[in-house]
Amino acid sequence: MKFHIHTYGCQMNERDSESAAAVLLAAGYEEAASEAEADLVLVNTCSVRKKAEDKAIGKLGILAHNIKKKRSDALVGAMGCMVQRMGDSLLTEVKGLDFALGTRSLPLLPEVVERALAGSAGMVVLDEVEHGVVSAHRVGPQSAFVNILMGCDRRCSYCIVPDVRGREWSRDAADVLREVEALVKDGVKEITFLGQSVMSYGRKNDVWGESHVSALGFQEPLPRLLEAANGIVGLERIRFTSGHPSGCTDELAKAVSVLSSVCEHMHVPVQSGSDRILASMGRGYTSDEYKDSILRMRSLTPGMALTTDVIVGYPGETDSEFEMTRALMEDMKFDNAFIFKYSPRPGTRAADLPDDVEPDEKKRRNAVLLEDQDRRGRMLNDAYIGQEVEVLCDGESLRNKERLAGRTRENKIAVFDPAAGVGKGDIVKVLVERSGPQTLYGKAVN
Repeated sequence: MKFHIHTYGCQMNERDSESAAAVLLAAGYEEAASEAEADLVLVNTCSVRKKAEDKAIGKLGILAHNIKKKRSDALVGAMGCMVQRMGDSLLTEVKGLDFALGTRSLPLLPEVVERALAGSAGMVVLDEVEHGVVSAHRVGPQSAFVNILMGCDRRCSYCIVPDVRGREWSRDAADVLREVEALVKDGVKEITFLGQSVMSYGRKNDVWGESHVSALGFQEPLPRLLEAANGIVGLERIRFTSGHPSGCTDELAKAVSVLSSVCEHMHVPVQSGSDRILASMGRGYTSDEYKDSILRMRSLTPGMALTTDVIVGYPGETDSEFEMTRALMEDMKFDNAFIFKYSPRPGTRAADLPDDVEPDEKKRRNAVLLEDQDRRGRMLNDAYIGQEVEVLCDGESLRNKERLAGRTRENKIAVFDPAAGVGKGDIVKVLVERSGPQTLYGKAVN
């Protein structure tokens, strides 16, 4: 039986999709190149915004109708955050859906598929199985995601994640390191540690025990994990995401600056430049405290690239408060920003507030920030012209098969003319010849 997976949402969802593929492959299933060739099509859903849910429901409806019209024995399943939020009501929304699996039920996927094949239709499985962690990966990629922190306890006013991902829980450090070592043996050169608020790793439950001692004197769990992973032979790059200003400690700043494998890039959502809006969101910091946290990191790593998330049109956001966000973004010189129009999520605190910013105004504010970021990104990237940057090659460029593409240590996309013998998985020096708002262009020099 062949399967195909569609993924919506964040890097956690990308990792969950890889985990789903890994457990199905281990159970004897084959991966299809497209949904047309698949006997089982899975849609991994996102619930962070209504637009993401609408896309997933639309895709599931089309699949359930079209695939079953051609092959009555084919299966269509859903998994992920939207399943966890909607539960049985998803079956009403999507006619013909064979099964749905929640965020913490992933290890049960092969069993659920077998039950569906045996005739159990319309199953919704929300059982929690060891926090839903699957350490298996596909063999082959040069980069990999590794979950280290599950769930979130922050309860930001607009965010559905604590409801769909559960309470915060950190994986045992020894388990994480064994997973990383296995990945490196399979050829992985870059890993990204994942958590909804990754800098909280190890704060709520003990992950180290008494036996581990940091050679650099780190006391905090995340810097200790970065130090231990840095010592794994063959691991060239380490990243971690997503961050929170409260986690930008002196120890973390030191770890990023002294550990050679840790990349010079952080993703730290700011969401707004207005202190009143930040307080309503429950973010736990002011705009000045956000700035201080980033300055702490950049003081030891001056070339650190910074990316962020921003919400426009949050309930009650005035024109002047929007301009505060715009000014903060200019002040922080973000290398890239993911900008979203606010949409209320059922069950969150913000959903009880009047959604009083008009849709056209949300659209305008979104467009203004995107235009600002394009200008800022181009200016920051222009500074790389004439320099050599280190790139981990991901393979052929999507738009030009004669060129290669990859990412720098600062997580910037680089498209380049190849040198002899350079290919996917290689780390190569690239001379930057021109740039765009989000991309560097050049040629390999070794």
